[in-house]
Amino acid sequence: MIELSLGSVDGGQCSLAFAGDTLNTAVYLKRCSAPDVEVSYATVIGTDALSDNMLSFFLSEGLQTDCIARHPQRVCGLYAIATDKDGERSFTYWREASAARELFRVGNQVGFDHLNRFDVLYFSAITLAILPSEIRDGFLSWLPGYRAGGGQVAFDSNYRPGLWPDVEMARHAVSEAFANCDIALPSIDDEMALFGDQNQQAVLDRLRGYGLKNGALKNGALGPVAIDPEIEAPPLAPATQIVDTTAAGDSFNGAYLAAHLSGQSPQQAMAAGHACALKVIAHRGAIIDRAAM
Repeated sequence: MIELSLGSVDGGQCSLAFAGDTLNTAVYLKRCSAPDVEVSYATVIGTDALSDNMLSFFLSEGLQTDCIARHPQRVCGLYAIATDKDGERSFTYWREASAARELFRVGNQVGFDHLNRFDVLYFSAITLAILPSEIRDGFLSWLPGYRAGGGQVAFDSNYRPGLWPDVEMARHAVSEAFANCDIALPSIDDEMALFGDQNQQAVLDRLRGYGLKNGALKNGALGPVAIDPEIEAPPLAPATQIVDTTAAGDSFNGAYLAAHLSGQSPQQAMAAGHACALKVIAHRGAIIDRAAM
């Protein structure tokens, strides 16, 4: 999506960038991985000038773009982000007609079969929410075969109520995703909002009920908790500067996956994710300058 960071309330100018939950994770995964690790991004963008700029941004971050389709009538979604004095963010979205909603449709150059060649597939509940119901159901039905062929699935249950027709549909889709997941990276606030869990232990019990072991439950300033009850979280430094919490969870996911996929321990992966998130929230915007990392 196109990201507009709003200026100050007294008339500051806006800045334009590119972001989005899965894109943020892809960028931080690439940045935190060894140079020979290839990260591809699958989406649909338009054929307009801003879409061209977005594609150039993908390439500048080292992302592979062979799974990106172009739609001649649609354009990229847009959101505006504002932060309060504590760095907490609020969003305004314009994405009802975004090109990304056309992902996996027949004739758009990218189908499920294009994903079979990847070792790991990462997506989020926002990915599921923006897909038409028949495409979403088809994708979820395709996942077991992908895993049976040796592919790993990583999933973050980013829950945005406004993207779903009703909570029951969201619960069903997210539950199906967790049931076909190898690495779970949810946030406690999303899980409690969607499923009505009363506390952290209730969230963990439900996640483990899907058969999940790999991954972490993100819990904001309190730090992540391993989904596997046998694994203790490492000591984690608190945030010393919070400017903008946008992409805190996404950047955690990227660095966690980079560490996990390189063979590091769960504790090392959680520490890497936490350290990356601390750097990101100390700066404005979802994707910070490389020099700040």
